[in-house]
Amino acid sequence: MLRLFTTYIFPTVLFAVASVSHAADQPLQRAHAHNDYLHDRPLLDALHNGFCSVEADIFLIHGQLLVAHTRLEISPDRTLQNLYLDPLQKQIRNNRGRVHKNGPVFSLLIDIKNTGEKTWRELNKVLAGYADIISRVEDGQFYPGPVNVVVSGDRAWNAIEVTSPRFAGVDGRVSDIGGDRALHLMPLISDNWRLHFQWRGENEFPSKQRDKLHRLVRQTHEEGRRIRFWASPDTRAAWKELNAAGADLINTDDLPGLSEFLRSNSE
Repeated sequence: MLRLFTTYIFPTVLFAVASVSHAADQPLQRAHAHNDYLHDRPLLDALHNGFCSVEADIFLIHGQLLVAHTRLEISPDRTLQNLYLDPLQKQIRNNRGRVHKNGPVFSLLIDIKNTGEKTWRELNKVLAGYADIISRVEDGQFYPGPVNVVVSGDRAWNAIEVTSPRFAGVDGRVSDIGGDRALHLMPLISDNWRLHFQWRGENEFPSKQRDKLHRLVRQTHEEGRRIRFWASPDTRAAWKELNAAGADLINTDDLPGLSEFLRSNSE
């Protein structure tokens, strides 16, 4: 497997991974770093703040999985391997089998931005090179690892479902609740907050909308799946409502803020 390490990225990653091994004394299962790669230290800032879930957008460009939000931001040294898979692998080895010492399974959400099926095939091939750390499904059997990968964005459902071994699940939508997809194929429900709620994180959360949030969380949990909302208000008031409802992942761009909130409002 081809790996790109530049003189700029690689030493930084090695140093920083070592520096976060004891930084987070309490892993935060609900903390999800939205567009994590936009932070000064992708993945590493999230780990330092105790996050147990991060999100990376990828483009398939000339056979490489490059992490960026748009094509204008693509850089050849920002590969999925450099920014996420290699430091996660090192972190897990340092912590004897976990991303956070004695912590839960870590979630890596990968949002496919282009050529869904083609990108998926390359992604699964790359993830197979990290089979020692990533959960997989083979012949219908789920084999857990310290990292669960979930594919979002341009989701090539048909191609993903028949892949074996498969090193990722897929995130569903609220409309998929009550369906018959296997848990290992669709472990997570993700949806746009603004499609379901009018509240924007200010003033009081209307009771009917609060009831709907609690109902969606409950229905998802009854199926054994987890739930998150993107584009949710990134405010303490919204974090409080999501936390109280039992939402499994709370999106944020404010890593220290959500970390402090969850630590002071213990999960």
